[in-house]
Amino acid sequence: MSGINVRLAAGAGVLALVAAGAAGCGGRQDTAATDNFAGEVTCKVGKDTRVGIATGNATGVYYVVGNALAGQLSGATGGKLTGTAAETGASVQNIEQLVAGQYDVAFSLFDTAVNAVQGKGSFSSPQPVQALARIYDNYTQVVVRADSGITSVADMKGHKISTGSPKSGTEVIANRLLTAAGLDPAKDIQAQRLDLTKTVDGMKDGNIDGFFWSGGVPTGGVTDLFTTAGDKVKFIDISPLLPKMTELNSAYQAGTIARDVYRTPADVPTIVVPNVLLVRENLDADVACAITRTVFEKKDALAQANPAAKGIELSNARKTDPVKLHRGADKALKDLGAS
Repeated sequence: MSGINVRLAAGAGVLALVAAGAAGCGGRQDTAATDNFAGEVTCKVGKDTRVGIATGNATGVYYVVGNALAGQLSGATGGKLTGTAAETGASVQNIEQLVAGQYDVAFSLFDTAVNAVQGKGSFSSPQPVQALARIYDNYTQVVVRADSGITSVADMKGHKISTGSPKSGTEVIANRLLTAAGLDPAKDIQAQRLDLTKTVDGMKDGNIDGFFWSGGVPTGGVTDLFTTAGDKVKFIDISPLLPKMTELNSAYQAGTIARDVYRTPADVPTIVVPNVLLVRENLDADVACAITRTVFEKKDALAQANPAAKGIELSNARKTDPVKLHRGADKALKDLGAS
């Protein structure tokens, strides 16, 4: 197995490797080549190639959809391209490890991706990443214990609040929402920097008063919590903070979590942000093209893994500015008719 597979197996993605990559371990597998930035993009992968996909928390949508994508690559490319999806801390960490060569594809929140290419926020300099496509939207899901007395983000002062995994897009959004509400994330809450699985466990045990989560809907971990805890937990409305959030990044938009998603008493107003698939700017163009085509041609299979993938639309695919589309992705989207 190639160097990238060794790194994946050594990290948190061992289970994902077993689930999504076992079929790809037979025969010689090469990491994706570097683009020569010349010649025609054919979308044909000429040699057996394995790509590593950085996803997110195991109970989140990135992980589910990423594994589904990994499972579709081989059939879509005549067995030439296979994928392995790994559990990660999500957006910021994904981009860091993508640039370091530990993965070839990374899921990311759009606001984090914009920060990356502009060298802002969590990034001290512009990162050499480009987009394959804009995909589905993430919903900011802010849940508290019903007996916590919390009805707004400002009410979180002094409480134990999970802000998501370190270096995740959720953590970025959580800290921005807290700041927008007039709180200092480092001082005014008892921040619990936990992944979604540990967060849900803490809510069930009563050790955490509330949490932030940015993910597609439904998110498995959130479904589990509402199924188990029922009316002991509730969403809070964060939409009043949208104007301050859009001052920071135009990616933030108004959205609604429909009542039937988690069987809540009513629809929940919230803030949404698109997701993008990222690659290094020098990834082989034919590999980038093949992956992009697979995302859209196998959308139904991805949506079977999680309904959030129904939000993957060709009409939105090119809406990644200021994150530049990779030239391989541009070719794939032209062929698919994306305007």
